[in-house]
Amino acid sequence: MAAEIGAPLVFVEQVHSADVHVLPAQDAGPGRGTGPAGEPGPVVRADAIVTDRTDVALAIMVADCLPVLLSDPVAGVVAVAHAGRRGLLDGVLEATLSEMAALGARPADVTASIGPSICGACYEVPEQMREDAAAHLPVTASRTSWGTPALDLRAGAVSVLQDAGVPAEAIDADHPCTLEDERFFSYRRSAVTGRFAGVLRRG
Repeated sequence: MAAEIGAPLVFVEQVHSADVHVLPAQDAGPGRGTGPAGEPGPVVRADAIVTDRTDVALAIMVADCLPVLLSDPVAGVVAVAHAGRRGLLDGVLEATLSEMAALGARPADVTASIGPSICGACYEVPEQMREDAAAHLPVTASRTSWGTPALDLRAGAVSVLQDAGVPAEAIDADHPCTLEDERFFSYRRSAVTGRFAGVLRRG
């Protein structure tokens, strides 16, 4: 993939946190997560990556959680975030936008893509978990297509981004459900499964 993109990929060790890794300045080398020529190197624990660099691509792995790709083409700042239930409710998207702002990004200039993820009609959870999430993000409350309590993480992410100032028309959340579409890995469907990645590089 690095050869296809033309730049080394930077990953993080994802732990369902709200922690954001900001890559060092371009003259400091490719940064943690890759070696000098793109080989694997020390990987930091975080669930989002932010950079204004053009010499690396950012990668975030998922298998039902939300891969959220953010870009401010005006400021030249990009980010990727892993937004599962815990990370979304703990503020990983708000923290990512905050770190983007520190590099000059403005929410009004940000475009967002929420990639393939489990949908609100498939993400079954216990009733108490739904109530706890809805107390923090009301739009996440949902029901499965078979009538049981569920969470709509996509709706929650869209709400968070809009509340932060990202224009509604700049948010693309129309992507397949990973549980329903077998082209994608789904932990809920298969339990033992691989991961796919959302990858973004600043042009």
